[in-house]
Amino acid sequence: MKMRIPLLLMLSALALSPIAHAGDVERGASISMTCAACHGAQGVSPLPAMYPDLAGQSQAELVEKLEAYRSGENDNPIMAAQAANLSDQDIADLAAYFSAQPPR
Repeated sequence: MKMRIPLLLMLSALALSPIAHAGDVERGASISMTCAACHGAQGVSPLPAMYPDLAGQSQAELVEKLEAYRSGENDNPIMAAQAANLSDQDIADLAAYFSAQPPR
């Protein structure tokens, strides 16, 4: 009986957790134009000291960072403004695109 309660709690948490959106690399490329101004067309920044490279970063990390900017958890006014109107699918697609690009 003692094992059932933790197992039920764990299963309940899994059932209630948000389902991750699969990212579409091609769609990510088509909506990445705004990102390219600072981070470069394929995510290799022309000014890496100011704007980090996105190319080759982990998809999960990119999603996490964009969600943090969108929610205001990461306080960066420029990125917060860029991420504010991104949907979950937009974020997944951008992360899929940039993670698929070869790093510097």
